[in-house]
Amino acid sequence: MIQGMIMATLIVGAVGFVIGILLSAAGKKLAVAVDERETTVRSCLPGNNCGGCGYAGCDGLAAAIVAGEAKVSACPVGGNECAAQIAKIMGVQAEAVTPMTAYVKCLGDCKRTGQNYRYTGDEDCRLMPFVPSGGPKTCSYGCMGYGSCVKICEEGAISIIDGIAVVDESKCIACGKCVRTCPNHLIELVPKKSRVHVQCNSNSRGKDVMKACEVGCIGCKKCERTCTYQAIAVENNLAHIDYARCTGCGMCADVCPRGVIVKTFAAQKQAM
Repeated sequence: MIQGMIMATLIVGAVGFVIGILLSAAGKKLAVAVDERETTVRSCLPGNNCGGCGYAGCDGLAAAIVAGEAKVSACPVGGNECAAQIAKIMGVQAEAVTPMTAYVKCLGDCKRTGQNYRYTGDEDCRLMPFVPSGGPKTCSYGCMGYGSCVKICEEGAISIIDGIAVVDESKCIACGKCVRTCPNHLIELVPKKSRVHVQCNSNSRGKDVMKACEVGCIGCKKCERTCTYQAIAVENNLAHIDYARCTGCGMCADVCPRGVIVKTFAAQKQAM
């Protein structure tokens, strides 16, 4: 019996040894060569693995850059410094990266919007499409204030104040996770240098907007007629800013009768 056990052990060991040799040989034969630049490019990326570049983390972006499928400036977090380092590795010229930040297209806090009913369920914005009227607020387009964006932001750049999400630009890295999470598509990435924002998301007609919120866009087109740079237009009852044309003069904000177009703090400070 002991001899049988010894024999079985030897046989199992021999089989394992042979399999190990075969796997080692197969691994060497089937190994895929990795471009050394991929590792170097990866070391230049910030390592947030946020997916803001459109690839599966920093490893995916590094592979795409080396393969020529992505620009050297594709990382929204790394900025110009990161792009310059990668461009040097790849032997190309880096395009200028415009620093971006998230902003929330809503001013309808608890004081400015009403409620159709009292909601007592799970506080998650992503559940609101499944409840009556898309949530308890009188404006179904606005921020629901249950903080799905807050939960997804690893930088702590978003908080809920008076029932709406507010972005801290000093902490935002423009990864875009909050943009993809918001079920009402309220959050956008805009240039940090932009000086005015339309903080409304409603496509309702003017009279319906006025019933739902004190500060909603009514599509009056005063901003559109005032802008001499054709940087703002009203589409589907809502004003939209073309930041490529906008000079930040603030005239659209000055004429907006509802206070929906808001000047940034930097614009307000310069005007003082």
